[in-house]
Amino acid sequence: MAGEERDGVPLTNLDQELFDGAGANKRDLVDYLDAVHNRFIPVLRDRPLSVMRVRPGQPPFMQKNLPKYTPDWVARADVWADRSRRMVSYGLCNDRRTLIWFANQRAVEYHPGLAVSDDWAHPTHLILDLDPPPGGAFRLAAQAALLVREVLSSCGMAGAAKTSGAKGAHVFVPLAAGQAHDDVAAATRAIAARAERLDPALATTAFIVEQREGKVFLDSTRAGGATVAAAYSPRLRPGVPVSFPLPWDELEAAVPTDYTVHTAAAALGEGDPWAELMPAPQRLDPGLVEEGHTIPIARVVAMHEGKRRARERRSEE
Repeated sequence: MAGEERDGVPLTNLDQELFDGAGANKRDLVDYLDAVHNRFIPVLRDRPLSVMRVRPGQPPFMQKNLPKYTPDWVARADVWADRSRRMVSYGLCNDRRTLIWFANQRAVEYHPGLAVSDDWAHPTHLILDLDPPPGGAFRLAAQAALLVREVLSSCGMAGAAKTSGAKGAHVFVPLAAGQAHDDVAAATRAIAARAERLDPALATTAFIVEQREGKVFLDSTRAGGATVAAAYSPRLRPGVPVSFPLPWDELEAAVPTDYTVHTAAAALGEGDPWAELMPAPQRLDPGLVEEGHTIPIARVVAMHEGKRRARERRSEE
């Protein structure tokens, strides 16, 4: 329909397929995000936002910097990026109008930062990303999430779980204010290591894919400047599944593809399970922090291993 708009945002090409094999068009994306906006925006509010966008005939791309044509009413936060040595102007999705604007830009995935823009030094959540092996059932990721829950419980902590919207699961642990990124990262490594020790046949902390031996990867690297797909975020997968919160006792039996831009809003009803299932913010267990600081950072270990392998290849030439 020519001239169609929502909350003052002009909408375009609503009947165009989102991407090849999506099984959904742009209108489906806009309608879903609008239907859940009152639950989705609190997850995104005041967090520097990266989005995965897709344009017709082009591969998907991650957008961090807001484009020059962004309306003035879109809130933003400027954050210095050490890796690229530049200031990045991130969008802040703080209201329905902004969310509709992002949807009209074909922003399918929403990856907020782990801290809010006015307190970038202190993350609000500790996160474990649980990735089953290629071809592995979601049930394996759910079982690994339950290992994480057992570790947390053993040191007086608690978290909430959701499907990643892809093939794995996420565990989020809300944190009390004022805890440093380094300590949160250390605690995350310790939780992963303890979960691996509980069931080494199921779970692994091996960052290098070839060393995982068909096990669930307990990814402890979602810390610092990392991002993770938000609860309720659609994903760029066939059928456009949604990252969906679930109670612990429903996790193993869940079928992540049941929750899509077509079905997730109805499954939520009037509820907000991410807010309802999330425990109160908590302090990090000191034992986790102490243990974690003795565990090497997985990405650094992998980088050194890659350099070692490269030296071996050169020596064999």
